[in-house]
Amino acid sequence: MLQVSELNQYYGGSHILRGLSFEAKTGEVTCLLGRNGVGKTTLLKCLMGLIPAKSGEIRWQDKPINSRKPHQRVQAGIAYVPQGREIFPRLTVGENLLMGLARFSGARARAVPEEIYQLFPVLREMKARRGGDLSGGQQQQLAIGRALACGPQLLILDEPTEGIQPSVIKEIGAVIRQLAQRGDMAILLVEQFYDFAAELADSYLVMARGEIVQRGRGETMEADGVRGLVAI
Repeated sequence: MLQVSELNQYYGGSHILRGLSFEAKTGEVTCLLGRNGVGKTTLLKCLMGLIPAKSGEIRWQDKPINSRKPHQRVQAGIAYVPQGREIFPRLTVGENLLMGLARFSGARARAVPEEIYQLFPVLREMKARRGGDLSGGQQQQLAIGRALACGPQLLILDEPTEGIQPSVIKEIGAVIRQLAQRGDMAILLVEQFYDFAAELADSYLVMARGEIVQRGRGETMEADGVRGLVAI
């Protein structure tokens, strides 16, 4: 389980994250929603150690990880798919997926898990294609597949539906639900697309002005008026 307590972050004189506290439980999809500029991506970068939190605590599997570097958090079982996907455009799909195995050694680092191709059949079909030649939706599937290749216990997704065609959004949603239902992974999903989040969320958090202003269970999002609080 991921536990965040009283997390604060500043840029210059601006208070970007204001005492955030929440948890993401194994076997659940926790959806974080909010309009642009409320601090969602800054929060994720703090969780991954890409920028240091000014104060507060981040705990993963009951251990504080504030002092761990990004690669150490990956080694601890945390995977992150940022906005923009950040695949390697000149590498093939197969080579991109192998990059996700960096936390392993020996034979395990040389073979893409069969499960990745089962979750995303298009990646098997495109295995020899360069990442830069794929469509936006295929690149997003590749980015998620690469993150999953490391066998994470926490998967963090930053707006995976951005710029993606509806058919692929549906496929990605089905994979996220399947992963959560396995019961061995926590998923933190940052979204602006309300309908996608509402379909997947076991629990939700709404951010505004760097704070969590509302939270609850996924099945009550509509009744709680969450649609009116987010951009889409």
